[in-house]
Amino acid sequence: MKIVIIGNAGQLSYELVRILGEDAICLGPEDTDITKFDVVSKTLSNLAPEIIINAAAYTAVDKAEEDPALCHAINATAVENLAKYCKQANAFLVHVSTDYVFNGHKGSPYLPTDPIEPQGAYGKTKADGEKALLEILPEASCLIRTAWVYSSHGNNFVKTMLRLMAEKPQLNVIDDQIGTPTWAKGLAEACVSAAENHTIGVYHWTDEGVASWYDFAVAIQELGIEKGLLDKSIPVLPIPSSQFPTPAKRPHYSVLDKQSAREVFATCKPTHWRKQLSAMLDELKA
Repeated sequence: MKIVIIGNAGQLSYELVRILGEDAICLGPEDTDITKFDVVSKTLSNLAPEIIINAAAYTAVDKAEEDPALCHAINATAVENLAKYCKQANAFLVHVSTDYVFNGHKGSPYLPTDPIEPQGAYGKTKADGEKALLEILPEASCLIRTAWVYSSHGNNFVKTMLRLMAEKPQLNVIDDQIGTPTWAKGLAEACVSAAENHTIGVYHWTDEGVASWYDFAVAIQELGIEKGLLDKSIPVLPIPSSQFPTPAKRPHYSVLDKQSAREVFATCKPTHWRKQLSAMLDELKA
């Protein structure tokens, strides 16, 4: 089974390669241009994969407000191109989307079937990508929405917090945005399960449990000190989003309901986010 991973620099592609190893070919921007159908189609035709996992995304949420065209090209046009290729080549596509396609007003975990209503450029382009995928390739694709992704590789909230906690005398962290942290390793395992079993449909995958960014930061500091990644404790104070304005509007509540994913990705074991964070920090320390 030949698998092509689209994206070679991100957290998810890093974890996918660690799982799949030589069974996968990883394509980056130096290998093809996913925003141009003729280019990416030629590249993929030469490789003839049975399965494509799209781990490429424009994820700079605030920067997306300033550069919506590039954001749309990567998050929507490229998905449309991959779906078109898979349809003509009879290949299966696993695509990863985001909690940002929801407006954050529901107040209870979002079901895969809930209506989407993105609030910013990033969420809107990811929603456009979802629509293109489901219109073009509904019978040969798996769409997995996730949230708050981090890993030992690349830039993410966990590594930023560890750096700031080592540098600053005090941190203020938002406490009114609620979601679930997700170790990219577990997300990659779900993607591989979907690919190997040709799991069709829309699913949600994060780690288990619920947290605010403040809760997440407190846990990062506690575990960071416990594991020797931080030398000292500093005050971490909760603040409302109104005290930390950003260019992009973010959902206040974006916990994702994972019941259907637990059933379908049976070989994957959903684990509480704090336990996953601990395991990732052990890896970071090694």
